[in-house]
Amino acid sequence: MSKKSRPFKTEVKQLLDLVIHSLYSKKEIFLRELISNASDAIDRATFEALTQPDLIASGVAWSIRLRADKAARTLTISDNGIGMSAEEVEQNIGTIASSGTRKFLEQMRQTDKGKDAELIGQFGVGFYAAFMVADKVELTTRRAGNDQKAVTWTSDGSGSYTLEDGTRDSHGTDITLHLREGMDEFCDDWRIRSIVKSYSNYIAHPILLATVEDPKDKDKDDAKADTKEDAEAEAKAKAESEAKPLNSMKAIWRRDKKDVSADEYKEFYAHISHDHQAPQETIHFSVEGATEFRALLFVPSHAPYDLFMRERKHGLQLYVKNVLIDADCEALLPEYLRFVKGVVDSSDLPLNVSREMLQDDALPRRIRKSLTGKVLGALHDMLENSPDEYRAFFVQFGKVLKEGLANDFENQDKLKDLLLYATSKTTGTETATLKQVVARMPEGQKLLYALAAESLEMARQSPHMEIFRKKDWEVLFWIDPVDEWIAQSLSEYDGKEIRSVERGDLDLDEGKESAAKAAEVHASLLTAMQSTLDADIQSVRFSTRLTDSACCLVTDANAASPTMERMMRAMNQAVPKSKRILELNPAHPLVARLESLHAEEPAGDKFKACVELLHGQALLQEGSPPKDPARFVKLLSDLMVRADAPA
Repeated sequence: MSKKSRPFKTEVKQLLDLVIHSLYSKKEIFLRELISNASDAIDRATFEALTQPDLIASGVAWSIRLRADKAARTLTISDNGIGMSAEEVEQNIGTIASSGTRKFLEQMRQTDKGKDAELIGQFGVGFYAAFMVADKVELTTRRAGNDQKAVTWTSDGSGSYTLEDGTRDSHGTDITLHLREGMDEFCDDWRIRSIVKSYSNYIAHPILLATVEDPKDKDKDDAKADTKEDAEAEAKAKAESEAKPLNSMKAIWRRDKKDVSADEYKEFYAHISHDHQAPQETIHFSVEGATEFRALLFVPSHAPYDLFMRERKHGLQLYVKNVLIDADCEALLPEYLRFVKGVVDSSDLPLNVSREMLQDDALPRRIRKSLTGKVLGALHDMLENSPDEYRAFFVQFGKVLKEGLANDFENQDKLKDLLLYATSKTTGTETATLKQVVARMPEGQKLLYALAAESLEMARQSPHMEIFRKKDWEVLFWIDPVDEWIAQSLSEYDGKEIRSVERGDLDLDEGKESAAKAAEVHASLLTAMQSTLDADIQSVRFSTRLTDSACCLVTDANAASPTMERMMRAMNQAVPKSKRILELNPAHPLVARLESLHAEEPAGDKFKACVELLHGQALLQEGSPPKDPARFVKLLSDLMVRADAPA
């Protein structure tokens, strides 16, 4: 065939410009694409040989070979796969709409063996990635078959290409990249090894590397060698290195889990997570049918220091037929499972042309749903069968897991079963599930109760707990800041409403009669106290929840709790001013003392000072500072030095 020069199709010119300037975020992607194409060519050769036994010689050693020539500034990617004829070269590279791989897949889908083929995308598109780093690309290829001839395709990517007879002894393809200025790094041994390790480590065929040193560098190395034996040893070591594949070819997630040892799982986990402690849980499974993929997931044994940093990268490694597409694919798991590490490998995910972004498609959503279900199922199994291990997990990741209640409505019930809380009946570091708390509810208790506090000690000492201790009712302690945030999503469990004990109306029958009677007797006192605290308090009333303390503050049903207010202020969020209710214990001697002071001088400074101190005391008990700390300290000091200070 004489040399022919032909222009690219219009759409190819447009794609070339897109590929070179903006399609891929990293230039190193070109090597992944070309290696993937080489792997596809080998897979296609083995497939066609099934029906054409004479097409490929028996015993062929499949391989992908890389050759870097530093002096010539070229990088060659070679394979001994199916190869292409001149017509196929024009069709596959010259016209985007007629991708060889796309056509081949369509043909295979019509056969019984179509399901076994695993090619990765479109040759024409991935091939053009070479022009990101090369100003000239030469492709020499020969189609498998006795009557086939080699053909050479050459282009500088400017708008045309040439076709002519080529020279190749056997079937396969050689692609030589003449690197652009500034792209010499892609001739460096370490750089090539790094790219292959990152993107193509699990390609099923060996990837071999040979480097041709720059003569200047070779002379320097020879000069460094002390003896002829040293030089020969170096040459031997280099030959052995070139004979060793760059890739492991062992996709652990594609093996049956019964054939993978615990040490192998641990080693792979350390490789992908850089965490050398063994994972707490390993989840290895595959899904077949309408959605087909393989997954190997790990639950770490400890939380990383940056778990709550917004800029932290997280996500699973996404592979398509053993080729890394995304090292941190956040779309495959919800945000609250961001601590999970692992790999997902699918053969038919819908990717955009650069393979760097999942399209919004039903298949990724089904994979996400399946992965989420598997992780939550594994956590349920851990809680059921290894409760101590689960509690250790929850200490590390419970705060993150709780986030799911606010946005994963589909799995809310599953997440509720996984929650652990310290309660008024647990001791030390013990915790309980909501299921356990419900199971031990005494007869007569209709609701579940919760108390938000900044610490376990503050929760246990809260005056709001007094009536519940008396009734022997268990109360959940919300100690994590996230607990208040998800409270609306945790409004019930097992058909039982969860109510905060800080809310104004607890619907407790006990104490109502004595509170009502005290309100009649001390009506004038309550009015005077309300007048004194009018700027800060919604109302003053007698309590049904206090048995020992003098007072406490409670919130309206729709108002933010004090814990939530403090959390919002800590995040520099605007907090709407809300007035709370001051409740008094009708049986506490301080009420009688206040009544006495009020009777002596209803609007006197001594009475007002005691009322302000009482309000400050209630604020301190809930964990909030007094309205005016300096005034509070002064009033307290004055009372301490006065002989008639209230008891």
